[in-house]
Amino acid sequence: MQQSPYTVSTEAILKKAFAAAVAVADPQLIVPQHLAKIFPPGQEPKGKCLVVGAGKASASMASAVEAYANTHWPQVKIEGVVLTRYGHAAPTSKIQIVEAGHPVPDQAGMDGAKAIYALTNQLGQDDLLICLVSGGGSSLLTLPQEGISIEDMRKTTEALLRSGAPIEEMNVVRKHLSAILGGNLARVAIARGARVEALLISDVTGDAPADIASGPCAADYSTYLDAITVLEKYHLGKNEIPSSVLSHLAQGLAGNKPETLKDIDLVNAQVANHVIATAYKSLEAAANYVRSQGYEPIVLGDTITGEAQEVGVSQARLAREHLAKGLPKPVAIISGGECTVTIPQGVKGRGGRCSEYLLSLFAASVDMPDLAALAADTDGIDGSEKNAGAWFTSDIRKVSQNKGMEPDSFLAGHDCYGFFAELGALVETGPTLTNVNDFRIILLNK
Repeated sequence: MQQSPYTVSTEAILKKAFAAAVAVADPQLIVPQHLAKIFPPGQEPKGKCLVVGAGKASASMASAVEAYANTHWPQVKIEGVVLTRYGHAAPTSKIQIVEAGHPVPDQAGMDGAKAIYALTNQLGQDDLLICLVSGGGSSLLTLPQEGISIEDMRKTTEALLRSGAPIEEMNVVRKHLSAILGGNLARVAIARGARVEALLISDVTGDAPADIASGPCAADYSTYLDAITVLEKYHLGKNEIPSSVLSHLAQGLAGNKPETLKDIDLVNAQVANHVIATAYKSLEAAANYVRSQGYEPIVLGDTITGEAQEVGVSQARLAREHLAKGLPKPVAIISGGECTVTIPQGVKGRGGRCSEYLLSLFAASVDMPDLAALAADTDGIDGSEKNAGAWFTSDIRKVSQNKGMEPDSFLAGHDCYGFFAELGALVETGPTLTNVNDFRIILLNK
């Protein structure tokens, strides 16, 4: 029997919907399920098992693999190195967890990537490489091609972040600067005669293995020309991008550097990529929850991109249209996808794309005082601060008005964190140890 939407507070419904979205992507639940499918009884690994990976969920994934192996593969020797963002570690005893910089790479990440590359080069026939991939892996797996330094990679990443380039385009560039991304890790394992099984938690639109953490074990569709085109599109030249990077890309375009892994390279290779969690499955989990609370879910999909402030205005318009038609029952508008925030030179800003979207929605919905919403990153960290995102209800709106807070001034300074912190309306989960992109929900009561 459905409950009335008024038996649970609006704030609680927002937060529980987000919790449902995160829970369905918990590596501790989904990794064992997929390992059982990939390795049915009688088909357990035969040789050495090397576990590597990178991403915000990778440490939790590694912990789940190790626990599963201890129970089901006691005879198999397991070792490995997995990189994750600072603060996102999980307990393991056989697999080394390395915490490193994200989204701007650092030396710890480069050292960890070197270790992964070296261990993969030690694999032999009948050995197994399990690669654990999740969002954030592109910057964590920073092992530049010869002639490019970690500092050059850092400067390139910073320039791309400030340009407002979407993550997909950023990763096209990073793939072509990396010795691991763009399928290059699988290429090493293939040359050693090893089997590769990659488990991926997707935080990207479309869930293509080549796009998730820049696909270290997947065939890549992009080229050196595509990477150069991205830099040109955002007017990133010699003043923003190190000369070593520009030179490497030019040499690649001329055919003097090997391309990323292509489908033809995988003929007769033992390589498989398994997408085990997606943003859309998380949206569906949230939809099921709000339905149980008497709301009619409208799932817009996990492909919503663009400038965060513009998406906020657009979704306020959509909510207004639904209200104008009349609501036979309360409605929950649910969406995912990664927006961007372009920060002008000289503006520091505080927050991330989720809180930026939410404050834009807040400012654009003053004529809908009962509208409530939440936006948060499923990895638990939204941008520059330690919150996952933010939320608001009609009560929060009243408090802001009583305090005389003008959302437009906070938007202009890209200080959305400061706005919601002042109102006590931050979503603070800490690292969730998973990552299926951003989650947004708008509640409309009739």
